[in-house]
This record gives sequence, C-alpha cells and structure tokens, in this order.
Amino acid sequence: MPKTLPAHNRQALYINSNQPDASTHFAGHLHELLYPCVYHGRELVLLCIGTDRITGDSLGPIIGHNLAEITKCSAHNFYIYGTLGSPVHAKNLAQTLDSIYVDHANPMIIAVDASLGRPQSVGFVTIGVGALTPGAGVKKLLPKVGDIHVTGIVNASGSANFTALQSTPFNTVAKLANIITDGFIRTFEQLHHG
Repeated sequence: MPKTLPAHNRQALYINSNQPDASTHFAGHLHELLYPCVYHGRELVLLCIGTDRITGDSLGPIIGHNLAEITKCSAHNFYIYGTLGSPVHAKNLAQTLDSIYVDHANPMIIAVDASLGRPQSVGFVTIGVGALTPGAGVKKLLPKVGDIHVTGIVNASGSANFTALQSTPFNTVAKLANIITDGFIRTFEQLHHG
C-alpha cells in the first residue's frame, strides 16, 4: 500500500473563495488526491485543528462540527477529529495523533487548519500533499500533521499574528468553512458511490 501520494501532486493549489465554483474546484482536486488512497483501503481521517475561543483559529472546529452534523445520518466512511464540542488544539494535538494511530490502521490524515498569509491571499483555500505545521504563525512548536493539508487563509500575517487571529472577521472564517465543508461532502459522496 502506498504511504505517499504521487510527486506531481505535491504543489499546493490556491482556490479563491470568491469564485462561484470554489467548492467544486476544491472537491475535484481533493478527489484526485484521495482516490488512490481509498482504492488501497486506507482509512480517511479528517483532523480539524483549532479553537473556537479565537475567531481566526475557529475554522477547523467549525468544519469538523459541520461535517459531523451532516454525516450523522449518512454512510460516509471517514473519521472526524476536532469539532466545536471537542476541539483539537495545541494542548491535545500530540495525544490526539497518538490516538489516531492506535485506532486506525494506516490512516490517511487530512489536516485542516486556519492560516495567515499574504494580504492578497486572504480568503483563499489551499490544498496540497504533505503535512502542515499548526501554530507556526504564532510561534508554537507543534508536530507536523497530515498526509494532505487543507488551509483557509483567514487574515494577513505580520508582526502581530496573534492579534490578527483575534481580530479576524467571522464572515471570512464562515465563508471559508462553508466552501471547504461543501467540498468535503461532494468528495466523500463521489468516493462512497464510486
């Protein structure tokens, strides 16, 4: 079973959330990345990182919450860690990763997190192969996570990144969360129905 994804997919794709087909574009790329893993029987684990106590850092838990609510009555075969009620953040990330590797055989981890970026990139979704480094923008030393990473660029980085996360408009976070949630639903439906 392959442990890594093809090298040609390693560059992150940037998707503008203002485009009307943003979630379709995201879903198409995610499907392309996940299909080989599903074909080889790897369990899909969605690790949504962040906390609802800081607006700019709430993207991951909102997506996890939305997907958990939507999939309660469906047959999608993936696992969600990190919701509004049970967030995964700096204090419990390492423990959560340990649990994932105990509970899932050869998991394919999709790490989702908010990020800061260039001013012209605010409002973009990124998706690519490889791990992301949670907390890097606010100088926290946390383990790299994910076989695939998904980020929503919620605000511009600068000399006061923690303040930028605290002052992020909720509308920006909500818009990114809706696009990413919709993209995940489309992808998992495609994978589930072959």
